[in-house]
Amino acid sequence: MDSLDGLKTVIAVVETGSFTTASERLMISKALVSKYVGEVEDKLGVRLFNRTTRRLALTDAGKTYYERALPLVEEYEELLDSVTGEQSAPKGKLKISVPVTFGEMQLSPVINKFLTTYSDIQVNIQLTDRRIDMLEEGVDVVIRIGGVDDSNMVARQINTYPLILCASPAYLNQHGYPKTPNDITSHSCIVDSNFRIGKQWPLVSPNGTVESIEVTSRIAANSPRAVMEIAKSGGGIALIPEFIVQDTLAQGLLLEVLPGYTTLEFGLFAIFPHRRYLSKKIRCFIDFMIDEFSSSAK
Repeated sequence: MDSLDGLKTVIAVVETGSFTTASERLMISKALVSKYVGEVEDKLGVRLFNRTTRRLALTDAGKTYYERALPLVEEYEELLDSVTGEQSAPKGKLKISVPVTFGEMQLSPVINKFLTTYSDIQVNIQLTDRRIDMLEEGVDVVIRIGGVDDSNMVARQINTYPLILCASPAYLNQHGYPKTPNDITSHSCIVDSNFRIGKQWPLVSPNGTVESIEVTSRIAANSPRAVMEIAKSGGGIALIPEFIVQDTLAQGLLLEVLPGYTTLEFGLFAIFPHRRYLSKKIRCFIDFMIDEFSSSAK
């Protein structure tokens, strides 16, 4: 076993909390993970983990080892990048967690451009709307739309996406076009249950007046794309992120309601662990996201 392999293996086991998940992260067998950890413990003459059939607990020695090993591995990776400089292309496996709708509609159509530019990087895109533990799941970058509340992570804001109030032409022709926020309270509305606002929709008038209205809704969905489809079918008025409905609006399948008013907007963030050194493959991906999705890229 190479000493660096031992360092990386112990780090992976600590951060994932299991030999099985560490093996998936490192792309080696569980048996090899166990062997590497055992060899490190034999060389040091101490136990790094207390193992039972049900759980894996880090010892005090293991905690010290992890805290000292982590900067060593980071410094080694930084050394490689600084020596090779721009002559070396970024390489390795990059695991990215992306919201389902953004991943399907925005990232998937352009990811091949990133792969073409960086031919030595392999990308694993995980589509999920749940909050994840980056260290435990071995994720390199999380793309998130909304707030960021984890102080242990670094968040790079890429863009902001406003919500658009919209409905189908058929629905508006049948039920009327709202002229004021209060008019919306008499309409059927579609609620995105991902939003904490629920049925309380804040609207800002052209002169800056803020008004919160309580909408009437018989249907909620936890997918903005599903909300859009329900609205297209005549289900009512919906609040949907602009990037999801921009093509549908352009095609006239949905119409903006109260176009002079604005409402919430959500930030698009790239999130990564708060470490001193950021690997070249992660830096290149974040730069790619900025090039593709920042407001200046429009």
